[in-house]
Amino acid sequence: MLETVEQETGASPQWSIIWLHGLGADGHDFTPIVPELVRPQWPALRFVFPHAPKRPVSINNGMPMRAWYDIVSMDFRSRADATGVAESVVQVEELIAREQARGIPLNRILLAGFSQGGAITLSAGLKRREQLAGLIALSTYLPEVDAAAAQLAEGATSQPVFMAHGSADPVIPVQIADHSMQVLKDLGFKVEWHRYPMAHQVCAEEIHALGDWMQARFAQQ
Repeated sequence: MLETVEQETGASPQWSIIWLHGLGADGHDFTPIVPELVRPQWPALRFVFPHAPKRPVSINNGMPMRAWYDIVSMDFRSRADATGVAESVVQVEELIAREQARGIPLNRILLAGFSQGGAITLSAGLKRREQLAGLIALSTYLPEVDAAAAQLAEGATSQPVFMAHGSADPVIPVQIADHSMQVLKDLGFKVEWHRYPMAHQVCAEEIHALGDWMQARFAQQ
């Protein structure tokens, strides 16, 4: 089981948000977003921020760092190490199962991620036969995008998706993210897409839009 950092917004959380960090960061990276995102009227939430394992990253001269997968190519169609992606999806599934064991049903679990973490979020969501409440993919793309249709699990497209990206992102060009979004839509996912004048980061407007999207999920329960 991955080590995690956790924050609860109230007693007896009714929802869980599992949030995956980007390359070289750790579970502490997105903890400051909680007070900016959470609204007073929301139900009690448990935020789970796991630490990715350390592994050598090829494009960084093999330097070990926290990463959800190795980056083996500059071509985004083959950029992500498929074995590493699959291993990370299994580890995320273990975290989802733990939240279920703690009393949170799948329809009250959101899976979120930034950059590499978002890639794992989309990859995991694509393969889920039992649907989560939603998928949040920030500044990211869908790995193995050409194989997406073959990897799609029956019923997975009922999971709503929030995607946001910077138009000046130098790490993952917005065109790559836009293509992933279109592929997901073509497969049948309902994707809410946002584009902001920013680099590889998050911004206040994005957090507000995400808050609106999350509030809509809470209102459906």
